[in-house]
Amino acid sequence: MENEALIRVTIFLGLFGILAAAEAYAPRRARVYPRSRRWMTNWGIVIVDTLTIRALAIAMPLLAVGAAIDADAKGWGLFNALSLPLWLEIALTILILDFLIWGQHVITHKIPLLWRLHQVHHADPDFDVTTAIRFHPLEIALSMILKIGAVYALGPAALAVILFEILLNGMAMFNHANLRLPLRLDAALRRIIVTPDMHRVHHSVHRAEHDTNYGFSLSIWDQLFGTYRPQPDGGHEGMKVGLQWQDARPTRLAWSLLLPFRK
Repeated sequence: MENEALIRVTIFLGLFGILAAAEAYAPRRARVYPRSRRWMTNWGIVIVDTLTIRALAIAMPLLAVGAAIDADAKGWGLFNALSLPLWLEIALTILILDFLIWGQHVITHKIPLLWRLHQVHHADPDFDVTTAIRFHPLEIALSMILKIGAVYALGPAALAVILFEILLNGMAMFNHANLRLPLRLDAALRRIIVTPDMHRVHHSVHRAEHDTNYGFSLSIWDQLFGTYRPQPDGGHEGMKVGLQWQDARPTRLAWSLLLPFRK
């Protein structure tokens, strides 16, 4: 769709700036490391991720939005066989794809080979808005391939896919933000969406805690499937973020990209 990439990048950067300012004004926890080095590393990973997706687009020219347009042209997918109102198709697309991302997230914690990639995200020794963009490029590529397959199977409108991508990116940045929300507001929001306090539990060094709260956007999946944990045992100020061996090495770009291949 025309200007789709520009619209998404503009919204992404705008939300990032708002959340970065908000967490600086009302932080939930004190930082362990200065922002400068971590942020350079996390943004460096984003650059590598972007180049990886560009390379993937050479082998697979139709990424998620292109797959939706192609499925529509060929009449492929569930929604192309139905006559649903656009608003309902958008709502169902967001719901189904969000569940798919939740399931993918669970699997990355359960399969050792996939965990090697996903641990790059968890190895961030602090938890803030840039943690949301810290994913190994191979994990990003695998996630995109899965998403393309799901889009062909569903056959949603391209607009629905665009709105899902915007929502997913925005919610991931929101619930990774080091942001102090009023407790009553947090309790109300997490009935539907994932809040920073809810997702922070998932980044605990303790296995019993980081194998919970897998959601990125909607909180209902964790509540339905028994993986919801309301608070960390040590409290948010006292909990340690990262992995059990955590040290300063993941603040380095090259070290982080090579982490999946280390013993």
